[in-house]
Amino acid sequence: MHNTNASAPQDFSTCDLFDDDETLQSVSTQLRNFGGRTKFSGPIRTLRCYQDNSILKQIVATPGNGQVLVVDGAGSLDCALLGDMVAKTALENGWAGLVIHGAVRDSAELATLDLGIKALGTNPRKSQKLDSGSPDVELRFGSVTFRPGLMLHSDEDGILLDPIG
Repeated sequence: MHNTNASAPQDFSTCDLFDDDETLQSVSTQLRNFGGRTKFSGPIRTLRCYQDNSILKQIVATPGNGQVLVVDGAGSLDCALLGDMVAKTALENGWAGLVIHGAVRDSAELATLDLGIKALGTNPRKSQKLDSGSPDVELRFGSVTFRPGLMLHSDEDGILLDPIG
């Protein structure tokens, strides 16, 4: 496998993007940067799962083609949905980033990866492995509706999504 992520820094600012187009959706949930890449963008795929990352692992093992995986873990901080091994798989398969409405682990290692990762916080406890979850569904958190295929832009100031038409 090889990394198909563009290694050049992305030239955008979410503040400038919003100033240019106020119809963009702005995620109000305060997510922290955990990945080594703080600016990332791409069309989204979605996953709804609760304290189980088995389907997340399956998805990031497929070609990402510069996409961003948005995972709604219902805001649970009881266990991590993403750790260093799964993040490395995502990087190797060309994912631009992951947005986790939940927790991650291995934060020091995540910070060394050229991958965008945003999450609510950390927890060293790993998730269950029950193959439960719903991929490619509409998600809603942070006052935003995430639909597969919408374009996401993320940087130090927040996350924007294309408007729903």
